[in-house]
Amino acid sequence: SVDCSFSRGVCDWKQDADDDFDWNPADRDRGDGYYMAVPAFVGHKNDMGRLKLLLTDLKPKSSYCLIFSYRLAGEKVGKLRVFLANKKTAPVWEENKGKDEKWRTGKIEIFQGAETTNSVTFESERGKGKTGEIGVDNVILNSGPCPEE
Repeated sequence: SVDCSFSRGVCDWKQDADDDFDWNPADRDRGDGYYMAVPAFVGHKNDMGRLKLLLTDLKPKSSYCLIFSYRLAGEKVGKLRVFLANKKTAPVWEENKGKDEKWRTGKIEIFQGAETTNSVTFESERGKGKTGEIGVDNVILNSGPCPEE
């Protein structure tokens, strides 16, 4: 298990230089570190912000499970998508509605086949809303398939 969380993680996170805005650190309510967030008022509708997790040394032909906490708080705040580097065209995970302001858990299977995944990108797309935020926290990479619910 590799801890890729932002406060004390060992992973290599990069802001995308070709997007419209950066993700920013935001303090956790409990005061124990921070998470990465995009406030609703940043940028214009449909602007994108991408935060990339660089993955090195993943073994070929093996499964990994990426588990993360996320939150879409606020009306029409936008979309959160996750892309794997070897599947550029379509997101492997997407969420566009927050039922409430609660944090939820997302899980993504990463299978290292002939092509290896060398990065995971969290993409935030700005919505119409003026309040709230999109947040990501507690990113963990486990070897093996994702556990069933």
